[in-house]
Amino acid sequence: MERWWPFALTILILVLDRASKHLIETNVQAWDTVAVIPGLFQIIHTRNTGIAFSLFADSSSGRGNPLLVVFSVAVMILVTSLLWTACKPASKEHWTLRAALSLVLGGAVGNLYDRVAFGSVTDFLDFYWNGHHFPIFNVADSAITVGAALLLLNLWMVRRPAAPQPH
Repeated sequence: MERWWPFALTILILVLDRASKHLIETNVQAWDTVAVIPGLFQIIHTRNTGIAFSLFADSSSGRGNPLLVVFSVAVMILVTSLLWTACKPASKEHWTLRAALSLVLGGAVGNLYDRVAFGSVTDFLDFYWNGHHFPIFNVADSAITVGAALLLLNLWMVRRPAAPQPH
């Protein structure tokens, strides 16, 4: 099980992402909002043609920006290769690396599915405070962000050179 849990986590992220997007797509009209915590958090159904948090969004890009699709596939191949290597029985990698790569891969696959199938990605989580809105995002974006944070944590924890010992 030690070798396979990261791939199960990847599938779980993909399933949670797709299920949450389907729930929004079928129950909330575009740009409708559902207040969850007034003054802090709401659900709003949007479509994003860019990457995470609407970066590089361009509504004129048409059905799935080919450059973003190619970039996403390249990242997924790299992350899958790194994850496979980190999950080999002889690997001594810390669990944070496997978890991080799994989260990034699951999020990337979730958003790539939307981009290829629909030409854009469903975003719906909207946090705000006093009129300042964080970019609207989804479960896949969250997984990618948490995965990136875990990668940084892994680099800090595991990759730090040991302090020289006094003689």
